[in-house]
Amino acid sequence: MRATASVGVLSEGPDGKFSETAMSAVLRSNASPSLRGLAIMGGREWHARGWSRLEYCARTGEQTLDQIYGMPVFEYFKKYPEEAQIFNEAMTGLSTIDSPAVADAYNFDGIRSIVDVGGGHGLLLATIMKKNPHLRGTLYDMPHVVDLATNGPLHPMMDRCTIESGDMFSSVPTGADVYIMKHIIHDWPDDMCVKILKACRKSVNSDGKLLVVDNVIQPGNDFSPGKFLDLEMLIFPGGCERSEKQFRDLFAAADWQLSRIIRTAASDSIVEGVPA
Repeated sequence: MRATASVGVLSEGPDGKFSETAMSAVLRSNASPSLRGLAIMGGREWHARGWSRLEYCARTGEQTLDQIYGMPVFEYFKKYPEEAQIFNEAMTGLSTIDSPAVADAYNFDGIRSIVDVGGGHGLLLATIMKKNPHLRGTLYDMPHVVDLATNGPLHPMMDRCTIESGDMFSSVPTGADVYIMKHIIHDWPDDMCVKILKACRKSVNSDGKLLVVDNVIQPGNDFSPGKFLDLEMLIFPGGCERSEKQFRDLFAAADWQLSRIIRTAASDSIVEGVPA
């Protein structure tokens, strides 16, 4: 407790008793937002062993879980559902921060339908739809993910929302005005991203848009959480955080044209694309 107080996690009073600070308050399960899941995930064996092989990843471009456990990270989660649950709690905690930031930063007026590709249990989509009651939404993810979505954040608005499952690398639900992906593209190398983006390009309405929510790495060496998240992507799924030029090139390879980048109040930006 004394050690954590020295870095601001706890505070020691004159009576020798310790209390929480703003830094430790977010580690409660009932905090809003709560980063408890993220903190727990950081201490799990698979995560620690992954970071211990950073040199191997930087040298080879390979991912450590393939070397340690003989499987990529998302296959590992399928085999060990208790680890997947911790990971999902960590991602949900982060999403409670960046989902409202996305909904506030982007103007959805004039948009009738939206598909959240890889949308998990639907927190981002629910946040956007709550702020924009004219929207109809579709949540799209793998079957074992969306099975838990009906009673999740989208439950109050199921009258204007559908839930579908499938393989985003080959197809996505068709005929929407907007296809949005938050923290999906950064998971994958360019060739896999192009498959996802081409599936969206094939399915989008003629005047529709693509919204990719990720960190956009800026020139220079100023601090940015995205630069450390970039290492996380290298170590585990094999993706990366991208610069504006990298996004522009990636979009062009999938017949999209990058139209603008919108900063949010969180660390993410909304990278908007239109059909090329």
